[in-house]
Amino acid sequence: MTAQTTTVGAYAAPSAKAPLERTTIERRPVGEFDVRIDIKFAGICHSDIHQARNGWGEGIFPMVPGHEIAGVVSEVGSGVTRFTVGDRVGVGCLVDSCRECENCLAGQEQHCLRGTVGTYNDIGKDGEPTFGGYSQAVVVDENYTVRIPDGLALDEAAPLLCAGITTYAPLKRWGAGPGKKVAVIGLGGLGHMGVKIAHALGAEVTVLSQSLRKKDDGLKLGAAHYYATSDPATFQELAGTFDVILSTVSAPLDFGAYLSLLRTGGVLVNVGAPEEPIALSLFSLIGGDKILAGSAIGGIAETQEMLDFCAEHGLGAEIELIEASQVNEAYERVLASDVRYRFVIDAATI
Repeated sequence: MTAQTTTVGAYAAPSAKAPLERTTIERRPVGEFDVRIDIKFAGICHSDIHQARNGWGEGIFPMVPGHEIAGVVSEVGSGVTRFTVGDRVGVGCLVDSCRECENCLAGQEQHCLRGTVGTYNDIGKDGEPTFGGYSQAVVVDENYTVRIPDGLALDEAAPLLCAGITTYAPLKRWGAGPGKKVAVIGLGGLGHMGVKIAHALGAEVTVLSQSLRKKDDGLKLGAAHYYATSDPATFQELAGTFDVILSTVSAPLDFGAYLSLLRTGGVLVNVGAPEEPIALSLFSLIGGDKILAGSAIGGIAETQEMLDFCAEHGLGAEIELIEASQVNEAYERVLASDVRYRFVIDAATI
């Protein structure tokens, strides 16, 4: 067992809005219930950019982003029972919680009533800052580690640890399946997985995007229909159509207009997290008994369920593999919607 901290390479933002740069960080010793993971791939999520640039509030710097981690176990603590050296594993958006509250006991660790410990930009129970996946290795409690099935390539699996569970959980919760019409707003890192998963669940899927630029992609990913939201006729034609609408974009929308696309009793679930507040007339909810909901990732067990589902249906993320030195360019391209559909860092280049 490793008796002391280890130094690993990483890419970090030294301060808010500063370019990321290569550095070294300390990883804690492998404790009794810990696994050490040699990181192979780390996805770039839009939330990494929000946090590295203080878009969601004051961050903790230096910051090593990354909560879409795929790798291989290289060491286990003496009490570990779930994993052995050589296992293919993943780590998502949280690395600890209280484990005792109502939500933790119900498998909803992401809603821990005492507060989760984020994979990065947070303070662990040891009082030290957490550092994420843009690094060579990480030490994580086995209870917050999931197994990546053999049917999924590690690079295509990495984005599932956020983008996959973020879309799977609300689609499953709100009954996306045979006989249901589901719309996905935005065909980006989250949206493309939403289309794949909703289609695999058996729903009839429509993409609602600003333009028709990605229409061919959307249809290949499993959408039956594709509409441009920049065309006012779209909202007239599709009024009252959908059982579930999944909004994956991080820009403020006219939610009243999108609520008009729901059937009576339908739900608009928001998983995008705009930095600005939105305005909403409640009449758009009252008319038609409609629901505006939110969803945040999923618990550890549900994340494992999602990975198993994706392996069963052959659903990996559509990725563009990059070297770590390209991370700042990748951030700008994400902001310009110039990626199809998830950047993944090859950790061997860190």
